[in-house]
Amino acid sequence: MKQHIVKILSNESIAKDIMKMVIEGDTSSLTKPGQFINIKLSGKYLRRPISVCDYDENTITIIYKIVGTGTEQMAQMKAGESLDILNGLGNGFDTSFSGDKPVLIGGGVGVPPMYGVCRELAEKGIKAQVILGFNSKVDVFYKEEFEALGADVYVTTADGSFGTKGFVTDVLKELDYSYFFTCGPMPMFKAIENTAKTSGQYSFEERMGCGFGACMGCSCKTKYGNKRICKDGPVLVREEIIW
Repeated sequence: MKQHIVKILSNESIAKDIMKMVIEGDTSSLTKPGQFINIKLSGKYLRRPISVCDYDENTITIIYKIVGTGTEQMAQMKAGESLDILNGLGNGFDTSFSGDKPVLIGGGVGVPPMYGVCRELAEKGIKAQVILGFNSKVDVFYKEEFEALGADVYVTTADGSFGTKGFVTDVLKELDYSYFFTCGPMPMFKAIENTAKTSGQYSFEERMGCGFGACMGCSCKTKYGNKRICKDGPVLVREEIIW
């Protein structure tokens, strides 16, 4: 974990209430897809944890949903402004378990970290299958970006306005795959747990205090003892999770 002052390069809307922000700064503490940053906002006591969508030697891309006063404040920020962030938080996904035919499952704001996983797999020469779940057509984002990485992309919407009508598990049960990686809301996770045919890794969304393991506010029980979602997670392996 490192604390940095970074510069906003861009901050734009890409879907209904969904913003994409690109920031410039030191990215050396990021080592795996699925890690997150913690953003300090003026007038807010707690930092805002946001998953990293992508990064390179000089930039970090995050995608966030406007859901409260903190993210509303972020959405008003302009290129050239500075941010105070804690960087390189969380354990991230381990893609070495993927096998030759992995499936990536993202629901809503759980989609962004799946992009980093997809890119890392593509760099290893592994073609991913990707299932993206949304409520409606106006919520859909990043389909083309995953396709540009060579992935087979399936989109589901609850109202049937785009792609397959239904939920990510409606597609998952029809696919052949070697392993799964997923990030999204708890109801989606429980549906995947009842459907998935292989081992996999879940990245949990959780309210956090410090974001780096000191306050113990995001602790959960696992089959191997208590773990902190912010530090020992957010990624947990299927076999250790107590539902």
